[in-house]
Amino acid sequence: MLKNVLLRQLGEKLSDLPLAVHLWSGEVMAAPEPMVHIHASDPRALRVLANPSLGGLARAYVEGWIDLHGNARDILELGRTLCKADAPVRHSNGSDWRWWRHTRASDRRNITYHYDVSNEFYGLWLDRNRVYSCAYFEDADCNLDLAQEKKLDLICRKLMLKPGERLLDIGCGWGGFILHAAEKYGVQATGITLSDNQRDYVNEEIRRRGLEGRVEVRLMDYRDVPESPPYDKIASVGMFEHVGRRNLAAYFAKIYRLLRPGGLVMNHGITSTAVEAHGLGSGIAEFVDEYVFPGGELTHVSNVMQEMAAAGLEPLDAENLRPHYARTLWSWVERLESRQNEALAMIGEHKYRIWRIYMAGSAYAFEHNWMALFQILGGRPHKGGTQDYPFNRRHVYSV
Repeated sequence: MLKNVLLRQLGEKLSDLPLAVHLWSGEVMAAPEPMVHIHASDPRALRVLANPSLGGLARAYVEGWIDLHGNARDILELGRTLCKADAPVRHSNGSDWRWWRHTRASDRRNITYHYDVSNEFYGLWLDRNRVYSCAYFEDADCNLDLAQEKKLDLICRKLMLKPGERLLDIGCGWGGFILHAAEKYGVQATGITLSDNQRDYVNEEIRRRGLEGRVEVRLMDYRDVPESPPYDKIASVGMFEHVGRRNLAAYFAKIYRLLRPGGLVMNHGITSTAVEAHGLGSGIAEFVDEYVFPGGELTHVSNVMQEMAAAGLEPLDAENLRPHYARTLWSWVERLESRQNEALAMIGEHKYRIWRIYMAGSAYAFEHNWMALFQILGGRPHKGGTQDYPFNRRHVYSV
């Protein structure tokens, strides 16, 4: 009886969609010319399909209740229509008060869950420098390797790095930025991470490139970085999303104390595009929190700048790289799919599905202005309010 009810509800939803649903029983419900095929192998899939949400569909795919066949963009567009998810946003549900989401111990567990999958797995689909953040496609013909190097250069120029300066990278990943900054700009670079795998990889790269004494990586929480001597420049690239909205004031206050007067900081991170929203709706935020980024939280760029200013850091420049992140993510998806067999051998079907649907869904979200990616440059003023910053941006774009 329940199956018949669910099938009737599903049939009503499929009437105008280019979709075919193949049930484990052999039944098929299909439009005349379907572009996407869903193969349901588990009865639990019927509940999801009859009352769908984007997060619910992602969960059903990851758990193997359904298989999705078709072009990734067609699958996501059809999912958006099926779920009636037009620019979904999730408003506060009180999670800001769950302080235990961002203790040192919980943050370490969360980072380990996401990043300590396998260095080799990430190496399958990241660029040659293993930069796991939005690339900068300066020209239309940029490939991913070049676009990531352009991004690293863009941040170095915005920070106005000079030989001998002390640079701190908060959340250094696999070291792409600190290694680039030391080799190309002559800085003394320190990176911090909570991932054992990343720390080990960066140390190996430091030795391989002969950068001992110029680059170091520490397994350390940003809250525990010694504040003396101060740093000339600080970068936080793709880490800010892990901080938690409740901790933004403490995060920027810590950066202020770590930075010398006249120093610059680059905060590069994902933001919500809806002013009052705290993430994506239609079950997306819940899916990401459970399967991908435990503890990850988004806020609007206006809140980021407000918290930065409240900590004493003057916002000097802001740039939205949203279209660049959409292209970056589609590149990652294509590269991952092209090496599917190797990925499956490394991490198994379940985790492969998580990364594939997460990155494809994120690409779609950036493409459709559901999320943004802001680079915000801030400075700690000298006493009296002056900044070591020029009157124009020639240093950024004239190369």
